[in-house]
Amino acid sequence: MVVVDASALAALMFLEPEAPRVVAALARQQWHAPAVLPFELTNIARTKTTQTPGDAALIEEALQDMLAQPISLDPVDFSSVLELAIETGLSAYDASYLWLARHLAAPLVTLDRKLAAHSKDS
Repeated sequence: MVVVDASALAALMFLEPEAPRVVAALARQQWHAPAVLPFELTNIARTKTTQTPGDAALIEEALQDMLAQPISLDPVDFSSVLELAIETGLSAYDASYLWLARHLAAPLVTLDRKLAAHSKDS
């Protein structure tokens, strides 16, 4: 079991250089994420589409393929997420991934350096 964030899944969606490292971390694991994940992936797709409008259909297909993956979208304790966001200086979105990883006692797969640094503090 692992908690995976949008930065890691975006690397897979768009075949970014970090994708092989993410694949290795996610292999043969059950994926968990807070319910904000689909919104974050959709926002990444929006950004990519505005940057390269000619790839809009491919970007939407990549988004739909990722959203079809068996990812458990788990509830979070919003009061605890708020507290963690204030404590760490993370956004509430990023703190929700960190909170869930701590709550599930699971590794956090992320390419976000600040978030990764806090997950190592756990």
